[in-house]
Amino acid sequence: MNASSILTFSTSFALVTLSLGLLLTVLRILRGPSLPDRVLGLDMLVAIAIGFIAVIAIRSGFNLYIDIAIALSLVGFLATVAFARFILARGLSPEMEKGQESLPKPKRDKPARRRHKGAR
Repeated sequence: MNASSILTFSTSFALVTLSLGLLLTVLRILRGPSLPDRVLGLDMLVAIAIGFIAVIAIRSGFNLYIDIAIALSLVGFLATVAFARFILARGLSPEMEKGQESLPKPKRDKPARRRHKGAR
C-alpha cells in the first residue's frame, strides 16, 4: 500500500462520513422542534460544508479552496451571531411559552407619583 492509495481511501471515507453528517443535519433542521435547534443545524451545515471544501482541497491539491473555507467560516460565524441576537431579541419561543402558561405572571407595582413643588 503506497501513500497515494492511503490518501485516496482517507478522502473517500471522509466524503462518505461528511455526506452522512449532512443528511442527518438536514433531517434535524427539517424536524427541529424549535428555532434554536434549526439555527444550530444551520451552523452545523456550515461546518460540514467547510469540511467538504477541505477534503476537496486535499484531494485535488488546489490550495485556493482553503481560502474559500476560511471565508465561509467567517461568514458562518457572523450568521450564527446574528441568529443568536435575533433569538434573544425575540424572547421566548412559542414552544417555551406553552410550558409557561401555568405560571402566574409577576405583578408590577406602579411607581409612586411625585408632586410638583407648586402642587398641594
